[in-house]
Amino acid sequence: MSAAPLRDFVAGFARLLDRRPGEADILESGGSLLRGLVARDDWLPEAFAQPDPVRYQQYLLHADATGRFSVVSFVWGPGQATPVHDHTVWGLIGMLRGAEYSQPYREHDGRMAAAGPPVRLEPGDVGAVSPTVGDVHRVHNAFDDRVSISIHVYGADIGAVKRHTYPAGGGRKPFVSGYANTQPPDLRRT
Repeated sequence: MSAAPLRDFVAGFARLLDRRPGEADILESGGSLLRGLVARDDWLPEAFAQPDPVRYQQYLLHADATGRFSVVSFVWGPGQATPVHDHTVWGLIGMLRGAEYSQPYREHDGRMAAAGPPVRLEPGDVGAVSPTVGDVHRVHNAFDDRVSISIHVYGADIGAVKRHTYPAGGGRKPFVSGYANTQPPDLRRT
């Protein structure tokens, strides 16, 4: 498996951010870059595609040395889901394998409530989140019998960002997600 597609994506994303674009441009231009990465499924190392029988896994693939962005693989076992949560930074979600549903939420009468129908992402599709375009959602694997994998890009090292879950009874609970791995892949490999 070659690291070249991920390495090229990371370099392209860094060049995009070097231009100091606004969020709308990051989501649009960065979304195009991510669409190109997830258009092929021959680059993700197997170690970063492993499901866990209990909960979804979040593997760090790259963290920008200056903290501008991170790239993460989310591996969804059959039927697995997140709680309702926020991000506090912009993010892009690209579907690599399988499919997932993202149910947006908005505050209503002091509680988070589903806002419209869930969005289904298929391989090659890209979605976005941010405090500007909608930051709170719940994600789940669209399949009860197989693994799905999505590639996420965030405007910070998302595993270290203080975020929130939103319990059904109301309120919000702080959390920091961390990662399932301790070392990202070596992008210097050919």
